Amino acid sequence: MEISKKFGVLCLILMICGVLSGCSLLGHGGSGKVIYANYNDDDTFCGQIKAAFTAKAQAEGLDVTYLDAKDDGNLQIDQINQAVSDNVSAIVLLAVDGTSIVPSVQKAKEKGIPVVILNRDLKDPTVFGAMSDDREAGRMQGEFMAQNLPRDARIVYLMGESSQSGAVKRWEGFKAACLDKRPDVKLLASVDGGWSKTEGLKALTLWMQMFPKIDGVIAGNDNMALGAIQALKAAGRLQGCLVSGVDATDAGLKAVQSGDMAQTIKQDAKGQGEGAVTLVQGFLKGNPPTEGLSIPFTSITRANIAQFAK
Repeated sequence: MEISKKFGVLCLILMICGVLSGCSLLGHGGSGKVIYANYNDDDTFCGQIKAAFTAKAQAEGLDVTYLDAKDDGNLQIDQINQAVSDNVSAIVLLAVDGTSIVPSVQKAKEKGIPVVILNRDLKDPTVFGAMSDDREAGRMQGEFMAQNLPRDARIVYLMGESSQSGAVKRWEGFKAACLDKRPDVKLLASVDGGWSKTEGLKALTLWMQMFPKIDGVIAGNDNMALGAIQALKAAGRLQGCLVSGVDATDAGLKAVQSGDMAQTIKQDAKGQGEGAVTLVQGFLKGNPPTEGLSIPFTSITRANIAQFAK
């Protein structure tokens, strides 16, 4: 009888240890599942982030469910609310809208579900992730243009979605580094290009009819820059016009290599995606990080393209 009691106590202790061990691996004691909530799987750069995250997540043995909001803020709110209801163990979020999603993020936090952000800021300073400072990208574009544009240059600016903080910060960084330092450089026009190659093409097609001289095109991402290049080429006006983009996509790198694009800023998709896994693992293993990861940008021009060309 005594042996039976001792055996029972031992089993109970082992069960408790197993539960505690499981909790330490699952952070708040959730389902063990990680949700990766992307704002739009069709976005080229975010596809690179997702690929990097997926490769490391698989290597780490994480159980990840991938969601695509298709650039629909309401759909993403529903997705995050469902993830909270399902008591997932962590959420990685690339927000469609950094403001409207905040109440859903707060619900997750109240339930003890950690949220790690990527690529896009939230209007919630308590949430962090593996991010790059978009002002830095704009600053690098501005410094390049300030150094290389001719005297009294005329330029145009293609902004990403103006409702997004990243697009605004890239503009602010560019303005401070170029327009504020080179008063002789005149900004002819700017437009919200929605990160779209088609919009970049349309804007340059219109602006070339309005302005006989355009010395530089600064775009918030490579897609818009490549659309601008397509329009400039078609009109025979690319030569002598400096075009700068951001993201260092494969197409952007090829354009720099060929000389069509003067500069692209490498936003490190691999560093962001892998960094997000590192942060999630910290939460899941019971060692929650206290701050996010800062992923630096790199300016790529003809001078250093050989290091990055594929």
